[in-house]
Amino acid sequence: MLDEVGLRPRSLDDFVGQRELKEHLSIVLEAARRRGQAADHLLFAGPPGLGKTTLAGIVATEMSAHLHVTSGPALERAGDLAAILTKLEDNDVLFIDEIHRLSRTVEEILYPAMEDFQIDIVVGKGPSASSIRLTLPKFTLIGATTRTGMITGPLRDRFGLVARLDYYDNNELQSIISRAAGILQVDIDGQGAAEIARRSRGTPRIANRLLRRVRDFAEVRGDGTVDKTSANEALSVFGVDELGLDKVDRAVLSAICVQFGGGPVGLSTLAISVSEQTETIEDVYEPFLIQQGMIARTPRGRVAMPLAYAHLGLQTPAQHPDLFA
Repeated sequence: MLDEVGLRPRSLDDFVGQRELKEHLSIVLEAARRRGQAADHLLFAGPPGLGKTTLAGIVATEMSAHLHVTSGPALERAGDLAAILTKLEDNDVLFIDEIHRLSRTVEEILYPAMEDFQIDIVVGKGPSASSIRLTLPKFTLIGATTRTGMITGPLRDRFGLVARLDYYDNNELQSIISRAAGILQVDIDGQGAAEIARRSRGTPRIANRLLRRVRDFAEVRGDGTVDKTSANEALSVFGVDELGLDKVDRAVLSAICVQFGGGPVGLSTLAISVSEQTETIEDVYEPFLIQQGMIARTPRGRVAMPLAYAHLGLQTPAQHPDLFA
């Protein structure tokens, strides 16, 4: 059974969307190959599911390098990072997901590793402790973050290329869905792919997930063919509306519009009201709702916009909250 990893493109040519980023990457990687060197360190930023991890794998493949994967929360101590760095070989790629969650101590180990390809390891304890400097192979660090603002300046400045991934348009998502359908051997037509794309929130990961659910519905409730009708019926059954909003999205909008009178409401209070973590609301749900013009962030909290009321079938209150109050 193919999972999300099996659907990921393996090369820049197969990667759909992010045209400007692909052009920048192709130049950086080709230049590194011609020089016979490791590529510059790369930082990919953007909402979840847009392809940051996929691009890290593509960079490793394009550079014929080994990919080592870890995450900020997994690197609790300086020794955890040092153990990984000392096992790298020339031109290897080290991918750190959620790099914004590195502790300051661990982050400071990265500075000389990124700039000088060296780290200092403390041996022993107390007065007898000594520092040993180790030379590292030339490697490429790729960081991924959903929160660019939490990346410290000294760390961000050490990346040779900082790139933000944007949401995908419907045509790009339709191409991604058609490609995935071919891999999964799903019988789908253009209108079926377009219907799924329209509800995928501009996110390939969501598009692939919805494709699998629509496929399941078509196989169980239909003849296995995914067209506009079966896609529409399936997505309705799974609670994905015409804009791609799910149950949690609608709960967030309803909480702001109804429970809190349109806002402003603080993030923590909003998260509690819908039984979600604040990080989940901020990283997963808010970006798309803001992009769609349904909510806004203000100095005093989150505020519902007229489009939110319209989507819920509610009347916009006469005294709409002042965004800058």
